[in-house]
Amino acid sequence: MRKTFWLSSALVLALTGFTVYQDYKGIAWNNIPQIIPGKVQCEWYDKGGEGIAYHDTDSINNGSGKLNPANGDFYNEFRMHEGVDISYTKSGGVDDNPFNEVMPQMKQLYVGWTVPGEWINYTVDVQETGMYTIGIMYTCNGRGGIEIDTDHNSSSGIMQIRSTHKDADTIAWRQWHHWNKIDSIGCIKLDKGKQILTLKTVENGNMNYDYLEFKLMR
Repeated sequence: MRKTFWLSSALVLALTGFTVYQDYKGIAWNNIPQIIPGKVQCEWYDKGGEGIAYHDTDSINNGSGKLNPANGDFYNEFRMHEGVDISYTKSGGVDDNPFNEVMPQMKQLYVGWTVPGEWINYTVDVQETGMYTIGIMYTCNGRGGIEIDTDHNSSSGIMQIRSTHKDADTIAWRQWHHWNKIDSIGCIKLDKGKQILTLKTVENGNMNYDYLEFKLMR
């Protein structure tokens, strides 16, 4: 069975294999696949770099080492030499602000600065074949859309992400810090076993991804 990655450029990675891409050069973060059912932490994407483990529109991590200065702090420097943009939730009215719909944990790493056409790969280990609901902990400054697919030719289709923009918040930059959790934005059929899951930013961007949560439908 053959699978072709969705990309925004002319670059196409044709990868073969049913359980895990035979030619896939990415490696699970910490060499441990994330487990489904359960939460897939978005900052724990595969190792392997641009065009293999992810595609980002620029090579700079706009969070780690830039917005968050490189000063030896674990959270400020997390994966700072990679193109995926990562930050973490902060107190003092930043991410613990009164405009949240769901209060996030503080010092929780997340993927941000998302742009349509970007994608990220995760090696996962699915414990049971079945249909899974997809939940997400996120922010979205304007309605967005994401899609999830796998190397088993499963796809969620494009899933709409409700905006968390609040006109009442007069601090412009904080529109990217209004957190919410949706228990089910869509569903996907997953086969048992190790496989590659791809998270794609499709519409609008301007979203922060804390984690995805997969629950088996009974």
